[in-house]
Amino acid sequence: MKIRSAVTALALVVAPGLAVVGTATDAFAVTKISNATAQSMFRQVGITWSSSGNCSDRNNSTCTSFDQLNLSTAQGAQTLKKASGCALNITGGTETGHASGTYSHWNGYKLDYGKNTCITNYIHNTFSYIGLRGDGAPQYKSGSGNIYADEGSHWDVLYYNCGGC
Repeated sequence: MKIRSAVTALALVVAPGLAVVGTATDAFAVTKISNATAQSMFRQVGITWSSSGNCSDRNNSTCTSFDQLNLSTAQGAQTLKKASGCALNITGGTETGHASGTYSHWNGYKLDYGKNTCITNYIHNTFSYIGLRGDGAPQYKSGSGNIYADEGSHWDVLYYNCGGC
C-alpha cells in the first residue's frame, strides 16, 4: 500500500490535478475548466453544443453548461470526435437537473450527445457491449474504460479519462 501511495503522490506532482494512477473506480482530484475553455476546446475539433434554453447557466436545467467540467472529459470528447469522424452535438453538460453521484454531470464526468447514425454505429462497432444499466439503458465500454449509455434520445457518456488523448 505504501508503494501505491508513493506512486500516486509522485503522479500528482508530475501532473498536478490529474489522475495518473488507479482504476476506473478510484476517485481522484481532477482539473476543472471553465465554460469558455471547454467551448474553445470543442470548437477546435468541430464539436457543437445546444440547449433547449439557448443558454449556458450551470444552475438552469434548460441550459447546457461546461462550467466545472473535468479537463479529461473535454479531452475525451475531442478524442471521440477525432476517432469517430462523426458530427458531435453536446446536449448536456454540467448543468443542474441530471442524476447525482460522484461520477455525475454536475461533478464534470459526463456529457450527453445528440444521437446520429454515424456516432451510434461507431459506438456499436468499436466499443464492447457490457449490458444494461440499472435504468435499462444499453451500455458500451471503450478500451480506456469510459462508459457510453444509450438513453434513447441521446448518448450519456461517463468519462473516467480522456480516452487516449
